[in-house]
Amino acid sequence: MITMKKILFMVSAAIMLASAPSAKAQFVVTDPANLASGILNSANEIIQTSSTVSNVVKNFKEVEKVYKQGKEYYDKLQAINNLVKDARKVQQTVLLVGDVLEMYVQNFGRMLNDPNFSARELTAIAKGYSALLGESTELLKELKQIVTSSSLSLSDKERMDIIDRVYKEVKEYHSLVRYYTNKNISVSILRAKKQNSTKRVLELYGTPNQKYW
Repeated sequence: MITMKKILFMVSAAIMLASAPSAKAQFVVTDPANLASGILNSANEIIQTSSTVSNVVKNFKEVEKVYKQGKEYYDKLQAINNLVKDARKVQQTVLLVGDVLEMYVQNFGRMLNDPNFSARELTAIAKGYSALLGESTELLKELKQIVTSSSLSLSDKERMDIIDRVYKEVKEYHSLVRYYTNKNISVSILRAKKQNSTKRVLELYGTPNQKYW
Protein backbone atom coordinates (compact mmCIF):
# COMPACT_ATOMS: atom_id res chain seq x y z
CA MET A 1 0.00 0.00 0.00
CA ILE A 2 1.31 3.42 -0.95
CA THR A 3 1.20 5.76 2.03
CA MET A 4 0.92 9.53 2.03
CA LYS A 5 4.57 9.72 3.11
CA LYS A 6 5.63 7.86 -0.05
CA ILE A 7 3.37 10.01 -2.21
CA LEU A 8 4.84 13.19 -0.75
CA PHE A 9 8.34 11.85 -1.36
CA MET A 10 7.51 11.17 -5.02
CA VAL A 11 5.96 14.60 -5.45
CA SER A 12 8.98 16.25 -3.83
CA ALA A 13 11.31 14.27 -6.09
CA ALA A 14 9.33 15.32 -9.14
CA ILE A 15 9.42 18.96 -8.09
CA MET A 16 13.19 18.75 -7.52
CA LEU A 17 13.69 17.16 -10.93
CA ALA A 18 11.57 19.80 -12.60
CA SER A 19 13.54 22.48 -10.78
CA ALA A 20 16.98 21.14 -11.70
CA PRO A 21 19.04 23.85 -13.47
CA SER A 22 20.04 23.48 -17.10
CA ALA A 23 23.16 24.83 -18.76
CA LYS A 24 21.13 27.58 -20.40
CA ALA A 25 19.01 28.57 -17.43
CA GLN A 26 19.83 31.87 -15.76
CA PHE A 27 17.02 31.72 -13.23
CA VAL A 28 15.60 28.55 -11.69
CA VAL A 29 12.15 28.49 -10.15
CA THR A 30 11.97 25.94 -7.33
CA ASP A 31 8.58 26.96 -6.00
CA PRO A 32 5.59 27.19 -8.39
CA ALA A 33 3.64 29.15 -5.76
CA ASN A 34 6.35 31.82 -5.79
CA LEU A 35 6.22 31.98 -9.57
CA ALA A 36 2.44 32.41 -9.54
CA SER A 37 2.71 35.05 -6.80
CA GLY A 38 5.36 36.93 -8.79
CA ILE A 39 3.13 37.07 -11.86
CA LEU A 40 0.14 38.05 -9.73
CA ASN A 41 2.10 40.92 -8.12
CA SER A 42 3.20 42.17 -11.53
CA ALA A 43 -0.38 41.89 -12.81
CA ASN A 44 -1.57 43.99 -9.87
CA GLU A 45 0.97 46.65 -10.82
CA ILE A 46 -0.84 47.04 -14.15
CA ILE A 47 -4.09 47.80 -12.33
CA GLN A 48 -2.55 50.22 -9.86
CA THR A 49 -0.22 52.25 -12.08
CA SER A 50 -1.45 52.05 -15.69
CA SER A 51 -3.39 54.96 -17.14
CA THR A 52 -2.32 54.77 -20.79
CA VAL A 53 -1.73 51.92 -23.23
CA SER A 54 2.01 52.59 -23.18
CA ASN A 55 2.06 52.27 -19.39
CA VAL A 56 0.08 49.03 -19.56
CA VAL A 57 2.55 47.62 -22.10
CA LYS A 58 5.52 48.71 -19.97
CA ASN A 59 4.18 47.06 -16.83
CA PHE A 60 3.14 43.92 -18.70
CA LYS A 61 6.73 43.37 -19.82
CA GLU A 62 7.56 42.58 -16.18
CA VAL A 63 4.80 39.95 -16.16
CA GLU A 64 6.26 38.36 -19.29
CA LYS A 65 9.75 38.44 -17.75
CA VAL A 66 8.62 36.57 -14.64
CA TYR A 67 6.65 34.04 -16.66
CA LYS A 68 9.51 33.29 -19.07
CA GLN A 69 11.86 32.77 -16.14
CA GLY A 70 9.63 30.03 -14.77
CA LYS A 71 8.28 28.40 -17.94
CA GLU A 72 11.12 25.85 -18.01
CA TYR A 73 9.92 24.56 -14.64
CA TYR A 74 6.44 23.79 -15.98
CA ASP A 75 7.84 22.22 -19.15
CA LYS A 76 10.00 19.84 -17.10
CA LEU A 77 7.20 19.02 -14.69
CA GLN A 78 4.88 18.20 -17.56
CA ALA A 79 7.45 15.79 -18.99
CA ILE A 80 7.42 13.64 -15.83
CA ASN A 81 5.06 10.73 -16.47
CA ASN A 82 6.05 7.98 -14.03
CA LEU A 83 4.05 9.18 -11.03
CA VAL A 84 1.36 7.15 -9.24
CA LYS A 85 -2.23 8.38 -9.44
CA ASP A 86 -2.28 10.48 -6.24
CA ALA A 87 1.08 12.11 -6.91
CA ARG A 88 -0.06 12.83 -10.47
CA LYS A 89 -3.07 14.69 -9.06
CA VAL A 90 -0.66 17.11 -7.37
CA GLN A 91 1.37 17.41 -10.56
CA GLN A 92 -1.73 18.11 -12.66
CA THR A 93 -2.92 20.76 -10.22
CA VAL A 94 0.36 22.64 -10.51
CA LEU A 95 0.28 22.32 -14.30
CA LEU A 96 -3.30 23.66 -14.44
CA VAL A 97 -2.13 26.80 -12.64
CA GLY A 98 0.75 27.00 -15.09
CA ASP A 99 -1.75 26.84 -17.95
CA VAL A 100 -3.81 29.61 -16.32
CA LEU A 101 -0.69 31.79 -16.20
CA GLU A 102 0.09 30.98 -19.83
CA MET A 103 -3.45 31.88 -20.98
CA TYR A 104 -3.14 35.21 -19.21
CA VAL A 105 0.35 36.08 -20.45
CA GLN A 106 -0.21 35.06 -24.07
CA ASN A 107 -3.69 36.46 -24.57
CA PHE A 108 -3.40 39.67 -22.57
CA GLY A 109 -0.16 40.32 -24.45
CA ARG A 110 -2.13 40.05 -27.69
CA MET A 111 -4.88 42.30 -26.35
CA LEU A 112 -2.26 44.99 -25.77
CA ASN A 113 -1.72 44.99 -29.55
CA ASP A 114 -5.45 45.06 -30.28
CA PRO A 115 -6.68 48.56 -31.23
CA ASN A 116 -10.23 47.52 -30.35
CA PHE A 117 -9.44 47.95 -26.63
CA SER A 118 -8.81 51.28 -24.92
CA ALA A 119 -6.34 51.78 -22.07
CA ARG A 120 -9.24 51.93 -19.61
CA GLU A 121 -10.66 48.67 -20.95
CA LEU A 122 -7.26 46.96 -20.84
CA THR A 123 -6.88 47.95 -17.19
CA ALA A 124 -10.36 46.54 -16.47
CA ILE A 125 -9.49 43.31 -18.28
CA ALA A 126 -6.25 43.11 -16.30
CA LYS A 127 -8.25 43.51 -13.09
CA GLY A 128 -10.44 40.54 -14.02
CA TYR A 129 -7.41 38.40 -14.80
CA SER A 130 -5.77 39.48 -11.55
CA ALA A 131 -8.78 38.32 -9.52
CA LEU A 132 -8.76 34.91 -11.20
CA LEU A 133 -4.98 34.58 -10.87
CA GLY A 134 -5.25 35.50 -7.21
CA GLU A 135 -7.68 32.69 -6.46
CA SER A 136 -5.61 30.15 -8.39
CA THR A 137 -2.43 31.26 -6.60
CA GLU A 138 -4.02 30.91 -3.16
CA LEU A 139 -5.14 27.38 -4.01
CA LEU A 140 -1.61 26.55 -5.12
CA LYS A 141 -0.26 27.84 -1.82
CA GLU A 142 -2.77 25.67 0.02
CA LEU A 143 -1.64 22.66 -1.99
CA LYS A 144 2.00 23.42 -1.18
CA GLN A 145 1.21 23.58 2.52
CA ILE A 146 -0.56 20.22 2.45
CA VAL A 147 2.15 18.49 0.42
CA THR A 148 5.14 19.85 2.34
CA SER A 149 3.73 19.95 5.86
CA SER A 150 5.08 17.41 8.33
CA SER A 151 2.16 17.95 10.68
CA LEU A 152 0.52 14.80 12.03
CA SER A 153 -2.80 16.51 12.61
CA LEU A 154 -4.20 15.24 9.29
CA SER A 155 -4.66 11.64 8.26
CA ASP A 156 -3.63 10.41 4.80
CA LYS A 157 -7.27 10.38 3.75
CA GLU A 158 -7.81 13.95 4.97
CA ARG A 159 -4.75 15.13 3.03
CA MET A 160 -5.89 13.40 -0.14
CA ASP A 161 -9.40 14.82 0.26
CA ILE A 162 -7.89 18.32 0.42
CA ILE A 163 -5.68 17.63 -2.60
CA ASP A 164 -8.74 16.42 -4.54
CA ARG A 165 -10.72 19.52 -3.54
CA VAL A 166 -7.89 21.88 -4.52
CA TYR A 167 -7.53 20.10 -7.87
CA LYS A 168 -11.25 20.47 -8.61
CA GLU A 169 -11.29 24.15 -7.63
CA VAL A 170 -8.20 24.94 -9.69
CA LYS A 171 -9.82 23.15 -12.64
CA GLU A 172 -12.87 25.39 -12.24
CA TYR A 173 -10.71 28.53 -12.25
CA HIS A 174 -8.89 27.21 -15.29
CA SER A 175 -12.27 27.01 -17.07
CA LEU A 176 -13.19 30.49 -15.85
CA VAL A 177 -9.97 32.00 -17.20
CA ARG A 178 -10.59 30.33 -20.56
CA TYR A 179 -14.18 31.63 -20.60
CA TYR A 180 -13.06 35.12 -19.56
CA THR A 181 -10.46 35.12 -22.34
CA ASN A 182 -13.05 33.95 -24.88
CA LYS A 183 -15.48 36.72 -23.95
CA ASN A 184 -12.89 39.46 -24.24
CA ILE A 185 -11.68 38.20 -27.60
CA SER A 186 -15.28 37.94 -28.83
CA VAL A 187 -15.81 41.62 -27.95
CA SER A 188 -12.86 42.54 -30.15
CA ILE A 189 -14.17 40.37 -32.99
CA LEU A 190 -17.59 42.03 -32.85
CA ARG A 191 -15.97 45.46 -32.99
CA ALA A 192 -13.73 44.35 -35.84
CA LYS A 193 -16.72 43.17 -37.87
CA LYS A 194 -18.18 46.68 -37.73
CA GLN A 195 -14.88 48.02 -39.06
CA ASN A 196 -14.39 45.27 -41.67
CA SER A 197 -11.12 44.23 -39.99
CA THR A 198 -12.08 40.78 -38.73
CA LYS A 199 -9.20 39.02 -40.50
CA ARG A 200 -6.58 41.12 -38.72
CA VAL A 201 -8.07 40.35 -35.30
CA LEU A 202 -8.36 36.63 -36.02
CA GLU A 203 -4.72 36.55 -37.06
CA LEU A 204 -3.70 38.44 -33.93
CA TYR A 205 -5.03 35.80 -31.57
CA GLY A 206 -3.17 32.86 -33.07
CA THR A 207 -3.41 29.93 -35.39
CA PRO A 208 -6.68 27.97 -35.80
CA ASN A 209 -5.44 25.46 -33.19
CA GLN A 210 -4.78 28.23 -30.68
CA LYS A 211 -8.07 30.11 -31.05
CA TYR A 212 -10.59 29.84 -28.27
CA TRP A 213 -13.83 30.58 -30.12
